[in-house]
Amino acid sequence: MFIKHDYIESILEKAKSASKEDIQRVLDKAKERKGLSHEDIAILLQIEDENQLMEMYKIAGDIKQSIYGKRVVLFAPLYVSDYCVNNCVYCGYKRCNKFNRRKLTQAEVAEEVRILEKMGHKRLALELGEDPVNAPIEYVLECLDTIYKTQNSNGEIRRVNVNIAATTVENYKKLKDANIGTYILFQETYHKPSYEAMHPNSLKSDYMYHLTAFDRAMESGIEDVGAGVLFGLADYKFEVLSLMIHNEHLEEKFNVGFHTISVPRLKKAEGMTLENFPNLVDDETFKKIVTIIRIAVPFTGIILSTRESANMRKELLKYGVSQVSAGSITGVGGYKEQEEGNNVDQFTVSDNRSPIEVLNELLDDGYIPSYCTACYRKGRTGERFMTLAKSGQIQNVCEPNAMTTLMEYALDYGDDKFIEKAEKTIIDNLKYIKREDIRELVKENIKKLKEGKRDLYI
Repeated sequence: MFIKHDYIESILEKAKSASKEDIQRVLDKAKERKGLSHEDIAILLQIEDENQLMEMYKIAGDIKQSIYGKRVVLFAPLYVSDYCVNNCVYCGYKRCNKFNRRKLTQAEVAEEVRILEKMGHKRLALELGEDPVNAPIEYVLECLDTIYKTQNSNGEIRRVNVNIAATTVENYKKLKDANIGTYILFQETYHKPSYEAMHPNSLKSDYMYHLTAFDRAMESGIEDVGAGVLFGLADYKFEVLSLMIHNEHLEEKFNVGFHTISVPRLKKAEGMTLENFPNLVDDETFKKIVTIIRIAVPFTGIILSTRESANMRKELLKYGVSQVSAGSITGVGGYKEQEEGNNVDQFTVSDNRSPIEVLNELLDDGYIPSYCTACYRKGRTGERFMTLAKSGQIQNVCEPNAMTTLMEYALDYGDDKFIEKAEKTIIDNLKYIKREDIRELVKENIKKLKEGKRDLYI
């Protein structure tokens, strides 16, 4: 097993004695961007000195800027079923919670998708509980087909990432054939005793089967996988180091690690109270976690959901986050029923702003909101994507495509004031595109968008 508890705990224990000089040595190494050892990561997790924290934030911010530039990718979750056979202690969908469960019909899925398209979304994360009877893999495949086929006059979903329970190679092949984007699965916690305590008497109880899900997914041909830890279930230092070791395992075995890492924090949910969780992560620690992940895996996207407040999301965009959800509803059928308040959410949302409000703040803060899905559709996935990212060549497409999708969004969903703001952002940033041919192509695509053409990308 690649997650060796004794090994991880021994490294973390040794790191407790790290001096300020030891920490500074690792910070200096981080600036060189040549990779960090397990011991280096453990040492960074010890930082408490305010000046060194500020230095680490700056290093992470510089890394993010050099790789991702100003673009921030937006998406929304789509919950289609809250049937679940598991009894996860922390989850609102757990088996012992008694409420009227439901799964969407395909007509209802289409209705939710049309609402999301009216918000301007092009990228979704498909979410559902684990129930082989009420929501089998065939239901997931039906939902994917419906999502891709459902189009408004000026809206379509172009990439669907899928977050479903650990499954078989055969089922992952079915997802691959259904043209999913990234396969997402949260380990929840890498600490085996904690994992077993959090997942009693259910399909999800098997720690090893869950831990090796990405191996099976990648063996099936899925190239992009997205990991995550639910911070608050176990010691955050153990979780961060385990995440990095898991990423390293995939790189060694498949030549590519995580495409994305999600960093959800434990939140209040139906049928649970936070008082029973001694490992909750405070805001300052959470900022440190995101920063260290960005430094340790510079080319991996970091996703932050609406579990976090608008202020926290705003700050963490500076240090490493590259994707955020917007206008999220975490209940089944919730986009239609959000005004009725009669659905059970998987967890409490902290940022309730609409997509247009999120975009306005991103623009005000100097970012380029992006609805780009080009890499997935051009085959820039898996190892090929990481090779382009590490060479720096990915910048020749990412920010230019971000500008194009921003203009498309503005024309289709923005008022005159928003269109003016978006166009000013694009004009201001065109000069930073290094290649003249790419710069001219963006200008041409903006012109075509104004003439009525859509879905233009490099």
